[in-house]
Amino acid sequence: MTKLSDINSLTNKLEKIKYLQVEKNKNMADFASFKVGGPADLFLTPQKISALKQLMPLITNIDIPYFILGKGSNLIISDKGYRGIIIYTGQLNNYQLKENQIKAESGLELKEIAELAYENSLSGFEFAAGIPGSLGGALYMNAGAYGGEMKDVIIKAKFVNQKGKLIELNRTELKLEYRTSILQKENPDWIAVSVTLELNKSEKKKIKAQMEKLHHKRWSKQPMDLPSAGSIFKRPPGYYTGPLIEKAKMKGYQIGGAQVSTKHAGFIVNKDNATAEDIVNLIEKVKKEVYKISGVQLEVEPRFLGEF
Repeated sequence: MTKLSDINSLTNKLEKIKYLQVEKNKNMADFASFKVGGPADLFLTPQKISALKQLMPLITNIDIPYFILGKGSNLIISDKGYRGIIIYTGQLNNYQLKENQIKAESGLELKEIAELAYENSLSGFEFAAGIPGSLGGALYMNAGAYGGEMKDVIIKAKFVNQKGKLIELNRTELKLEYRTSILQKENPDWIAVSVTLELNKSEKKKIKAQMEKLHHKRWSKQPMDLPSAGSIFKRPPGYYTGPLIEKAKMKGYQIGGAQVSTKHAGFIVNKDNATAEDIVNLIEKVKKEVYKISGVQLEVEPRFLGEF
């Protein structure tokens, strides 16, 4: 359990770091796409990579857990919040453009990068235009949609480790595979701070047409109008999750304010002021019913943060 004295002592040190915002008991529901979650003991917002490099050794040397938060689009946060430190990367959002490469900080949203690519006649990032989330989170998960994945466009990335040192890895070293990366496999304590993307020159009208096509596809098939964490389950080999859930007669099923989407059964939505507990209970119910009918063990795609 986090001691108040430890938090206070650490806070005094952190408040001396330039370009670092320090807040206590910050409610996290506003920082997650599901719109659920309680308070974090300490909520840190570095506005520059230099602040992150300074804070990492401080929080590594004490016995308080920490978590890296981007746009919270693939996350389910406990109603009880998080007993520890949240490092929010949302204000690390600078970028540089050089020919067909975009070097962007990890807090930049995917839709902003897609728009930047379009404005500069760069193709290859259209698939990510509608994925809610930040570049850092997309790297962590090797996010993908409609046949495209981050591993198709990333050529290198930089990280800050626990000692506050910068580390650069190339595409191969990042170990990007289906919904995973080196951050999950080997180095969960590293923080992605910048990613370099390599795209292809193309005509703006072609890029725009592809973005609009995918936008229409997404909005016509997915519940974009309600809070969710995107696809709630990973796709099992040889199956699609939506039909499996429909076969189990779970489409539209509701627990509390959480509902299996009536538009796409692969999504769980916050229909009516759901709690994290409602969402987790509904996930477990869906998994149980799908296994009972189809013998398929569904695996949850979003991460869980806090005590459940």
